[in-house]
Amino acid sequence: TGAQQSATVANPASGASPDLLPHFQLEPEDVYIVKNKAVSLACRATPATQIYFKCNGEWVHQGDHVTQHSTDRSTGLPVMEVRIEVTRQQVEKIFGLEEYWCQCVAWSSSGTTKSQKAFVRIAYLRKNFEQEPTAREVSIEQGIVLPCRPPEGIPPAEVEWLRNEELVDPALDANVYVTPEHSLVLRQARLADTANYTCVAKNIVARRRSASAAITVYVNGGWSTWTQWSGCSTSCGRGWQKRSRTCTNPTPLNGGAFCEGQNVQKTACTTLCPVDGAWSEWSKWSECGAECTHWRSRECSEPAPRNGGRDCHGPELDTRNCTSELCTHAAPGAEDVALYVGLVAVAVCLVLLLLVGVLVYCRKKGGLDADVADSSILTAGFQPVSIKPSKADNPSLLTIQPDLSTTTMTYQGSLCPRQDGPAKLQLPNGHLLSPLGAGRHTLHHSSPAAEGADFVARLSTQSYFRSLPRGTNNMAYGTFNFLGGRLMIPNTGTVGLIPPDAIPRGKIYEVYLTLHKQEEVRLPLAGCQTLLSPIVSCGPPGVLLTRPAILAMGHCVEASAENWSIRLKKQSCEGTWEDVLQLGAEPCTELYYCQLEAQACYVFTEQLGRFALVGESLSMAASKRLKLVLFAPAACPSLEYNIRVYCLSDTQDVLKEVIQLEKQLGGQLIGAPRVLHFKDSYHNLRLSIHDMPSSLWKSKLLASYQEIPFYHIWSGLQPFLHCTFTLERLSTSTCELACKIWVWQVEGDGQSFTVNFNIAKDARFSDWLVPDEVGTPALVGPSAFKIPFLIRQKIISSLDPPGTRGADWRTLAQKLNLDSHLSFFASKASPTAMILNLWEARHFPNGNLSQLAAAVAEVGKQDGALFSEAEC
Repeated sequence: TGAQQSATVANPASGASPDLLPHFQLEPEDVYIVKNKAVSLACRATPATQIYFKCNGEWVHQGDHVTQHSTDRSTGLPVMEVRIEVTRQQVEKIFGLEEYWCQCVAWSSSGTTKSQKAFVRIAYLRKNFEQEPTAREVSIEQGIVLPCRPPEGIPPAEVEWLRNEELVDPALDANVYVTPEHSLVLRQARLADTANYTCVAKNIVARRRSASAAITVYVNGGWSTWTQWSGCSTSCGRGWQKRSRTCTNPTPLNGGAFCEGQNVQKTACTTLCPVDGAWSEWSKWSECGAECTHWRSRECSEPAPRNGGRDCHGPELDTRNCTSELCTHAAPGAEDVALYVGLVAVAVCLVLLLLVGVLVYCRKKGGLDADVADSSILTAGFQPVSIKPSKADNPSLLTIQPDLSTTTMTYQGSLCPRQDGPAKLQLPNGHLLSPLGAGRHTLHHSSPAAEGADFVARLSTQSYFRSLPRGTNNMAYGTFNFLGGRLMIPNTGTVGLIPPDAIPRGKIYEVYLTLHKQEEVRLPLAGCQTLLSPIVSCGPPGVLLTRPAILAMGHCVEASAENWSIRLKKQSCEGTWEDVLQLGAEPCTELYYCQLEAQACYVFTEQLGRFALVGESLSMAASKRLKLVLFAPAACPSLEYNIRVYCLSDTQDVLKEVIQLEKQLGGQLIGAPRVLHFKDSYHNLRLSIHDMPSSLWKSKLLASYQEIPFYHIWSGLQPFLHCTFTLERLSTSTCELACKIWVWQVEGDGQSFTVNFNIAKDARFSDWLVPDEVGTPALVGPSAFKIPFLIRQKIISSLDPPGTRGADWRTLAQKLNLDSHLSFFASKASPTAMILNLWEARHFPNGNLSQLAAAVAEVGKQDGALFSEAEC
């Protein structure tokens, strides 16, 4: 007595073996009595000599047992099974005192064993619902909640909903769900949701139906745009014109309100009457000319034709012979001779000037023999003209970059140092800036970038074109040779730098750079991996590069070695993604290298292709940067108003896509974007709205907050995640909205937006949000670099060889805070070129050439002997 329902109690006799105690193979289970039908309870035990039921503490009469004996084939022990029936009257006798239960007791020679208790209950289902759904009329897209509390019953009733006598299945309709309290919720009412809804409760006894509730989804009418004004009703003089609109945007349905206002507007108009032109009087006859003719003229000006009137018909000029055909031609006079002599003199002067210009050009070309003198050549060298005016102390000084705008230009001669005053930064001659030599240096400029349509047409013939996005919105392309250049996708932070001499001399490549949307490329992620950067393609794949190209792309990771394992992935020709580099680890190949900075990463690659930065969190402290941006409609024609909160990866390319999307939707920016650090804590992102004046606005959100699932954000594969807060004005005259929106990760820190603006005013995107990129998407040749080509070559030839007292590329890397990459630089044929390439990638177009020049000068100062070699 008092044992738990599921317990089995054994009372062995003194000295009995536990192995011979009876154990139950079948125990009685809970049952329900439906209407007046008796229920059967059974139990079976082995080895058992007797089995009897005890119900509510009293033994059941032996005659009420149905007993069956058998033998267990596996053990040879006797098996005994008994059954009893329990009627409704037996249960009702103790109704109200306690629940009716029965239990089996089995005997053997070693003792007794008790089974679990089985409870017998009378099943029922009341007729009246505790709460029934009621009829409602709702506006389209409004949320609906239909409550239902089923009748009392044992066992508790299950609930299902019918729409026009058809079962509502939330698994087939994402707009519908049923709450744990059995209420039916329609997230946004649709016209198809207009129907009769019935709540049905059922258990093993009966099935009950609530009263049907009629839901009517109505649509308030809206005006279409005005038509164009009709033509004026009269072709000459005063008339009228009209325009119209219809109540069809949308058309009112299911009792929705009709549009208020006029559907036709009229206005007065005046059409100018046409005036036909008429000739003026003929002028007087002119003097008789050399051809023995004179003439007279007239004009179509009395009146002139206007307002569509007809022009005059007939000739404007009238000529006739004035000497009755007896006129003779006179010989040319002295004035004509003077005119011819003047023309010959001008021609002779032009020829002399041309000869003088050719001689001056040849002399300057032969005297072009100057060297780099100080750091000003780095800053003055990037100018739009070819030759800077020489100074008095050195007439042949080269102080700016040669003009490379033509197809081929040739320069000859050595470069000599320039002697300036002490105010100038001196770069001594000698080992650091040894002359380039007197050889000929031919600089080729690549052809102009191909037009978009032609370029895409050529790409379409290649096999890899199938995996590229269609269109050129997120693509840059150009034609390059050994001088290199750069490609930029505006407003994305994505740049492809092709350094000088990366393309073999004599080769010309058509290169493209493109961004992929995440839904276009399948990037498999496993475990805690997450996409940290845009997916970038640079191609064509398979081309030969003699020096690494550099891809610059944004990322959204707060990098730390203890929290992150970050890998550079590249897609193979077969379409599979492979790890080609693990940041922070010793590289397994010299083909790839990555420099990770706070907002961007710089990928060195000798093989073009498709790349992405993927991270795997090592602890729950790992975090990604999210950019939170709020948008709302610029106009509010109805009572409803939506605020959209975007939760984006903090990279420029995603922000650019959202801005373009919102411009199409007519959205305006609310406040400045915020940055939120989203941790790998498996907690969702939660958003809520507060402090809204209840007398002017109300929220139509059914819950107190909204959530974005953790994995949707963490994977980084869904770029435009957002939540919408639907508000409703209580009056059409309300134009001011003031509220606060909180965004936070559950059990984490958050960000709040204070919203305070006038929805009736015109809205424009903030200028700082989408800054215009400097330059064009494709920069070819020297114009793509801050460091002039000849100066670059001289720095490389000076710093690549090991220098005395460390005056070489290693010192330059330390001066530029790049000494953590010395092993990578040392693995390349020209370490100095790698340093300058990385400087170009990080500092274009706003890099400070003076600071670079100062760093180069400090390298030279480490060797005091260099200062003694100051002349050519």
